[in-house]
Amino acid sequence: MRVEILGSGGAVTTPRPGCECRICAEAREKGIPYSRSGPSVFVHGPDVLIDTPEEIKDQLNRAHIGHIAAVFYSHWHPDHTMGRRLFETRNMDFRGWPRRSQCTDVYLPPKVAEDFQTRLGLKEHFEFMARHDTVQLHVWPDGEWLHFGGWDVRHIALAADYVYAFLFQRDETRVLIAMDELIGWEPPGWLRGVDLAVIPAGIFEFNPLTCERQFPADHPVLKVEATFLQTLDMVEALAPRRVVLNHIEEPDGVTYDDLCELEQRLRAERGWDVRFAYDGMVIDVGT
Repeated sequence: MRVEILGSGGAVTTPRPGCECRICAEAREKGIPYSRSGPSVFVHGPDVLIDTPEEIKDQLNRAHIGHIAAVFYSHWHPDHTMGRRLFETRNMDFRGWPRRSQCTDVYLPPKVAEDFQTRLGLKEHFEFMARHDTVQLHVWPDGEWLHFGGWDVRHIALAADYVYAFLFQRDETRVLIAMDELIGWEPPGWLRGVDLAVIPAGIFEFNPLTCERQFPADHPVLKVEATFLQTLDMVEALAPRRVVLNHIEEPDGVTYDDLCELEQRLRAERGWDVRFAYDGMVIDVGT
């Protein structure tokens, strides 16, 4: 299996349009790995795409990804779903007659399927695409394993009841991918020791290198988003063989170079095999 981070950013990508701060200016000048597009992951082998941010078409082209066996959605938030026109531009036969459109299977965990009925016009748009045979929606029941390319996959409900992580398993190899919204999550003991965990880094309430406070203690975001320090506690509980910290937001005020330095500190202090994600990062996982 090969896990590719198509987009390592979050709701606020880097550079942010119109922003001239040092983070955005450097990202605009240097590009990847300093720039970060919206959150998406592709799992080669089972050939599964997870989430479709606005930039998904460019991300797939950059990665030269052809076959997509299935698409999973982790939750309804716009930074994870607003690139859904992918299925029209990729699959629809606009000029041929009779039309010979391709169809992509899209799997929605139960609460995600419920939210798609009422959020962001998702229901109407996916019904439109289904009528044109470019998608087929499947509600993915709790506890059900799917099978792609020799891998078994299940979804895992997180503490926030509208969002899910995904576990890929074959033989003794296990890969956990959580795209966002880990606040309040306590990893269950049966997940301990996964071979790879790809999880969001969390809000940098404090600068991770200087320890200076970056968000006021009473900031509302700290009530709805896991912090970086809380994420570290989750990593301790998971004890993965390798961990990749993803979904890094522009307002967190850290550059690619800052994160490389932080990687070295975490490895030295905690003994972890840890990386911070960047667009185009590829992680090979043994089978």
